[in-house]
Amino acid sequence: MAELASLVQRLEVAVGRLEAMSGPGDSAGGAVSVYVEAFDGIVSGPVAQYVSLSQKIGGDVQKHADMIKQAFSSQRQLLMTASSSQKPSDAVLTTLLQPVSKAIQQVQAFREQNRTSPHFNHLSAVSESVPALGWVAMAPKPCPYVKEMLDAAMFYTNRVLKEFKEKDKTHVDWVKAYVSIWTELQNYIKQHHTTGLTWSKSGPIASATGAAPRAPAGGCPPPPPPGPPPPPMDLSTSSSGGASSGDERNALFASINKGSDITKVLKHVSDDQKTHKNPALRGQSAPVRTGPKPFSSPTPRPAASPAPARILPPVLELDGKKWKVENQEGAQNLVISDTELKQVVYAYKCNKSTLQVKGKINSITVDNCKKMGLVFDDVVGIVEVINCKDIKVQVIGKVPTISINKTDGCHVYLSEGSLSCEIVSAKSSEMNILVPKDGEFTELPVPEQFKTVWDGQKLVTTATEIAG
Repeated sequence: MAELASLVQRLEVAVGRLEAMSGPGDSAGGAVSVYVEAFDGIVSGPVAQYVSLSQKIGGDVQKHADMIKQAFSSQRQLLMTASSSQKPSDAVLTTLLQPVSKAIQQVQAFREQNRTSPHFNHLSAVSESVPALGWVAMAPKPCPYVKEMLDAAMFYTNRVLKEFKEKDKTHVDWVKAYVSIWTELQNYIKQHHTTGLTWSKSGPIASATGAAPRAPAGGCPPPPPPGPPPPPMDLSTSSSGGASSGDERNALFASINKGSDITKVLKHVSDDQKTHKNPALRGQSAPVRTGPKPFSSPTPRPAASPAPARILPPVLELDGKKWKVENQEGAQNLVISDTELKQVVYAYKCNKSTLQVKGKINSITVDNCKKMGLVFDDVVGIVEVINCKDIKVQVIGKVPTISINKTDGCHVYLSEGSLSCEIVSAKSSEMNILVPKDGEFTELPVPEQFKTVWDGQKLVTTATEIAG
C-alpha cells in the first residue's frame, strides 16, 4: 500500500507539471514546448561546437564565444516566456527584448575594443552577424533578416579561411561551425516562427519582469498585497503646536486678505530715520529682535519630487516622403528597406539604437540622438548629424557630403566609393574618419583646434594639433 501511495503521488506531481507547462485549454501547448526544444538543439549542436573550437583557439576568440553563448541563453529565456505567455504591448515587449539587445551590444563592443587583436577577422565575423539574434523583433520576415546578417559576416569568414586554410584546420572548422549556427537558425525560424516570434494563445499576458507568473505546485501562496496608504496629513493642526498654531495661521491669512488695507498698520519712517539719507546711522548696529518670528511653519515641508519624465512611444513609419524614426530606446535592429530616391530619413531622440537604410535615398538627418549607429547604402544629397553624442556612421555605397554640427563624438566609416565625400563640421568634438586600406580601417582625427593670423591682407586659418 505504501508503494502504491508513493506511485500515485509521483503521478500527480508529473501531471501537475504537464498542466503547468501547457496551460488549461491551450491547444498549442505541445507546439510551444516543441519550439523551445528545437532551439535547445541549436544550442547543444552548432553553438556548442563553435564554443568548443573557440576554446581551442583561445584568447579573444574564446572570450567572444562566451558572450555568444550568453546571448543565446538570453534568447532562450525570451522563447520560454513566449511559449507560456500571450504577446504583450510594444512597451513591455521592448523591455523583454533588452537582455538580447544588451548581449548583442556587448559582442560588438568587444570587437571595437580589440581592433589590434591577432584574431580581429574572427571577432569581426561574429560582430557583423550577431545582430541576427534580433530576428525576434523582425516581423513578418525574420528569416531573410538572419540571412542578411550572415552575408555580412562572409567577408571576414572568407579572410579567416584564406589565412588559415593551409596553416591550421581548427580555424577552418571554426568557420564552418559558426556559419552553421545561422544556417540552422534559418531552418528553425522557417519551421516554428515563419512570420515572427510565436506567442502562446492562452495563459497570462507577458509582463516586463520576464516569464509569466506561474504558481508552483504545492508551493506557498503569493504574498498579500501591500496595505492601504496612510491617511493624508491634517494641516489644520500641528503635532506640537495644537490649536494655537492653527489660530496663528488663520490670523496670518486673514491679514493677507485685507489687501491694500494691510499697509495701514505700518509705521511711517521720516527722512531723519532713513540710513541712506543719514550716513551716521549706518555704523550703528541693528537692534536684536527678541520677539517671536512673524511666521514659522509648524512642520518642515517635504521636498517636492521631480515630475516623472514623459516617455514617448517609439516611431518607425513613412509619413509622405519622410521616414520618421523617433524615440527608439535600445533598438539594435531598425531597418528601412523599401526606399525611393525622393524619400528622406529623419531620426530624432534615439538612444542606444542602430538604424540601417537600404537602397538609394535623398538625405538622412540624425538629430538629438545618443549612442546611435547609422548604416546606409547610397545618399544622393547630404547626411547631417546635429546635436548628438557618440554617433557612428558607416557608408556602404556613396555619399557626396556629411555634415556634423554640435556633436560630441562622431565616427564616420567611409567605403571605397565614398572617399571623395566632403565632411563639414562645426561646434563639434571627438570626430574621427575611418578610411579603408588593405582590408582594414585607418582612423584619422578631424581637427578641432585652429590657429588664425593676419597676413596683412586677410585672415589665414590653419588646423593645429592638440598637445598631449
